Amino acid sequence: MTDAPATLRAGAEALAAPLPPLLAAAEHLATTVILGDHGRRRAGLGDDFWQYRPAMPFDDARSIDWRRSARSDAAFVQDKEWQVAQSVVFWVDLAASMSFGSVKGGPTKADRARLLALAATILLIRGGERVGLTGLRLPPRRGTAQIARMADRLAEDAPADYGQPETDGMLAHSRAVFMSDFMGNMDAAEEALLRAADRDVHGVILQVLDPAEEAFPYDGRTIFESMGGGVTHETLKAGELRARYLDRLAERKDRLAGLARTTGWLYSTHHTGDPAAGALQWLYRGLERRG
Repeated sequence: MTDAPATLRAGAEALAAPLPPLLAAAEHLATTVILGDHGRRRAGLGDDFWQYRPAMPFDDARSIDWRRSARSDAAFVQDKEWQVAQSVVFWVDLAASMSFGSVKGGPTKADRARLLALAATILLIRGGERVGLTGLRLPPRRGTAQIARMADRLAEDAPADYGQPETDGMLAHSRAVFMSDFMGNMDAAEEALLRAADRDVHGVILQVLDPAEEAFPYDGRTIFESMGGGVTHETLKAGELRARYLDRLAERKDRLAGLARTTGWLYSTHHTGDPAAGALQWLYRGLERRG
């Protein structure tokens, strides 16, 4: 008879092998947060029926409620209350803009986003949560093997200059994390948040910025180029752009904060020059808050 736990552990370790430094760093960071009460550990939650929902590509055929499905042209599955309460999905922006880092040898925005997402995943999995990624890339699951799967998916870079949030795969009444610099199309971010709110999905928005993006420490002749190489701008008086740039950044932050208030989400900004532990504490406590 096969030793299933040993086989599962070996498979997870093999899957995570390309990213041992990230996993080790995420494990270390996760130890800074004391586990709170989550999911099924909350009073009143159990295996009770919650709702019918249309079947998604990742649903197993055995989970389809054939009696309910027979009354329509679509397939339906039953969501159990504890499954919904325990589902947390992440959208982590790994587009080209996130690869920026102003400090040599320091973390890029993508480095910090990966670290925070994986550390939060470790905490949530330990608390009995089901964790996954939006866009049907990784359906929410429990267990330590899911940590390795998350690490593997988070290693992938997106080809676009700027990322756009995805909402596919979000279960109604669940929770979500949107993590990005939000330097791209704000209309797309707003649309995604409103779609999530329509499904009663609550969560947190973490804007990850490099310190140079907050201070704009440029003066004189400067060539600005997008990380994807699609946009280039040369100026002889970069300092004269500072006020306009900072005004536009402040407008972007205000819009995100307003969207969070409208949708019942929480919003915060994290700078890669600051310790990651504070951001993880905020993110984890924000997910404990039921909207």
